[in-house]
Amino acid sequence: MTLKPGTPQSTFRPDLLAGKHALITGGGSGINLGIAQSFAAHGCAVTILGRNLEKAQAAAAGIVEAGGKAIGVSADVRDFAAMQTAVAQAVAAFGDFDIVLAGAAGNFPAPVDGISSNGFKTVVDIDLNGTFNTVKACAPHLKAPGGNVLSISAYGTAVPMQAHVVAAKAGVDRLTETLAIEWGVRGIRVNAIIPGPIDGTEGMARLAPDEKSRKRVEQSVPLGRMGVPQDIANAALFLVSDAASYVTGVIMNVDGGQNLLGAAPQYQTYLALQAQQTQD
Repeated sequence: MTLKPGTPQSTFRPDLLAGKHALITGGGSGINLGIAQSFAAHGCAVTILGRNLEKAQAAAAGIVEAGGKAIGVSADVRDFAAMQTAVAQAVAAFGDFDIVLAGAAGNFPAPVDGISSNGFKTVVDIDLNGTFNTVKACAPHLKAPGGNVLSISAYGTAVPMQAHVVAAKAGVDRLTETLAIEWGVRGIRVNAIIPGPIDGTEGMARLAPDEKSRKRVEQSVPLGRMGVPQDIANAALFLVSDAASYVTGVIMNVDGGQNLLGAAPQYQTYLALQAQQTQD
């Protein structure tokens, strides 16, 4: 499989994941689709799991058209029984898993005062409980030794307008570390990635919908730019490859240095929004 024209190229050998099988939740778009495409481009058979079956199948079809191996299956990560059914479909197609990537997530920017109890619960259910359900459903089919679990986390500190997300993802981080300890004796490695602002994703479209807010985001990153999905895919490729054979329990920032500044950039954005609302 070849990457789409204009996509930043991977620095890894093309057969890095040859013969392997990865299940990726939330793989129908954005960062997770970029990871799925990159895994497939390096020889991995990919099962894309999403709530919308047509979207998951369309994403898989794009990978197949590019020369890769992929199927799309449907399940809500909040529904453990549905996850078990989808996992069975994946195993029937490509065999047991070498890689499980928990990437399904929910998010909307809002202050605590603007988040309903149901809204908070929904994000926690998708982000945290969904990650647990994913690894729990896949565990009986995850190769040991040699299996890899990878989660997509968010932020490394408290962030205004994101209380629901940081609470849920803090749980994902601790789950990652606990699984790394418990499953290490099986030879399974468990890690997570904290992406910075990634251009071309639905989340960034919500958080930075206009040029002024985009510039503000870029200025909050020491490297001076937003990332692209391939930046996260490259980190994922490393973490699930033999090059990281002694790496487990790591929560890796791939954010252009943004987390080094703590919540200050997001706080400035929050103050700007508050000032705008006052003027309106």
